[in-house]
Amino acid sequence: MTPLEKLESLDGNIDDFVVKPCNIRELATRAKRLIKKESDISTEQIRTAGIIIDTEKYEVYVDGKQVSLTFKEYELLKFLTSHPGRVFTRDTLLNQVWSEDYFGGDRTVDVHIRRLRSKIEDPDHVYIETVRNIGYRFVKN
Repeated sequence: MTPLEKLESLDGNIDDFVVKPCNIRELATRAKRLIKKESDISTEQIRTAGIIIDTEKYEVYVDGKQVSLTFKEYELLKFLTSHPGRVFTRDTLLNQVWSEDYFGGDRTVDVHIRRLRSKIEDPDHVYIETVRNIGYRFVKN
């Protein structure tokens, strides 16, 4: 098998390669470029069940696709994913996400959960579960 055939048979996670014999300066330059590229990727992420939340850039990705969320939807998703499997009442979510100074009703949580679900879920992927008469939880996978 030729080097090119070996390369093509791999799973596609290759960023760069060098054929032997190689120039040491070229190898060093390529390594530096890969290290810089890796350091540009945010390290502050929450990864769970196909969802990636980049907490430095305030970006959310579901199955590799970026999802546009409002700030409160983002904060609600971040809070729930930080505590997978744990059930939270509407009042607790209001206090944690909206703060204790919020004067609206607890049904605002229901509205934000509904909007959040419409943006991140589909029939095959349910991430936020309603716990009847109690509140909500992020499904633990």
